[in-house]
Amino acid sequence: MPEAVVGTVAVQQLPREGQETYHLIHQGGPFPFEKDGVVFGNRERILPKQARGFYHEYTVKTPGERTRGARRIVCGGLEVQKPVNCFYSDDHYTTFREIVDKK
Repeated sequence: MPEAVVGTVAVQQLPREGQETYHLIHQGGPFPFEKDGVVFGNRERILPKQARGFYHEYTVKTPGERTRGARRIVCGGLEVQKPVNCFYSDDHYTTFREIVDKK
């Protein structure tokens, strides 16, 4: 994987808001932000290369922020509710950690 994917993070280690977003993704919403679910272009090629439309981004609420803030979850897969993998970024796509769901 590219250098900007720096390890993994368990779902349980995500901030509470990240855990909520992760579970909403797998439930298909509803999402609190209009841009949730839009295609993530991966223009910087930080995540593994895939066809356009493979990745979708979701906002992780940041307490005290009036805007969407910098935290995101980006998931990839052909079926939006059944992602193959998800990545967490707390610095607006500069670095990512792959989310590990130990169900």
